[in-house]
Amino acid sequence: MELKTRRFRRGTALLLAVSAMTFAFPAALPAQAAAKCGTVNLADNAWVGYEADLAVVSYVLKNSLGCKVVVKNLSEEVSWQGFPTGQVDAILENWGHADLATKYITQQKAAVDLGSTGNNGIIGWYVVPWMVAKYPDITNWKNLNKYASLFKTSESGSQGAFLDGDPSYVTNDAAIVKNLKLNYKVIFTGSEAALITSYRAAQAQKKPAIGYFYEPQWFLAEVPLVHIKLPAWTQGCDADPKTVACDYPPYPLNKVASAKFMNSGSPAATVIKNFKWTNADQNSVAKSLAVGKMKDDAAAKIWVTAHPAIVKQWLGN
Repeated sequence: MELKTRRFRRGTALLLAVSAMTFAFPAALPAQAAAKCGTVNLADNAWVGYEADLAVVSYVLKNSLGCKVVVKNLSEEVSWQGFPTGQVDAILENWGHADLATKYITQQKAAVDLGSTGNNGIIGWYVVPWMVAKYPDITNWKNLNKYASLFKTSESGSQGAFLDGDPSYVTNDAAIVKNLKLNYKVIFTGSEAALITSYRAAQAQKKPAIGYFYEPQWFLAEVPLVHIKLPAWTQGCDADPKTVACDYPPYPLNKVASAKFMNSGSPAATVIKNFKWTNADQNSVAKSLAVGKMKDDAAAKIWVTAHPAIVKQWLGN
């Protein structure tokens, strides 16, 4: 499956121009600390999980090292183009892009892979948690037909309703339902917001709900949807959209940085290389941003204050 699924879900606008937002040095830090760190140019890809990464890393760079952080709002592909030009020092959350990695890391050697963020991108089938508590075996796809009648709606008729988001999302769900011979009908809720509303209401009212979702995602900090195990994904099992009968592939998320930046001696390079947290960490900060409407620094400060040992590891102390 292509990463197009994730892009449509987020509704990311492809921005072809760079806009920058510069943060001032913290007054409490000595001038030599700021000078040692210098300016750090971070790509900002427009989805809330990335915003959470960016908020926390920027906060640490500014307040612990006195760095001048310049945030550049760019699409994913354009962010990679900034490595050889010096416009971008780091991408904090990369979803695959094997073609770009080959071009900029292997061939041009303008960028380096900094390893895992600790976040695992997961796209798949989920069910509301109250149902798992009552029907523990519902998380195995082989048992889904046993429960199909619970999910029936006026739209699904005699079949169980399987919830998807916007019709423009690229998903394998209809094919999976057909090829696994499941008694469900894919129902499009219309948007990510509507999908979240459906899950939220189902959990609050103890009504059945099953459908497509993904993580990391801030909503999981509010309602911890449970991932259903489909037949394991293997290379090529989803090559033909019509015959897909397997789960979505895993997306181990990583960081990518400019080779020049990593060789610069900047202490910021150490922080970005060491940056690593969990899906739960990202979800909590993302929720503060998306639901709490908090400013980046305010949301980041809460998380940083609660996790001093982790931040100390990032700083290399």
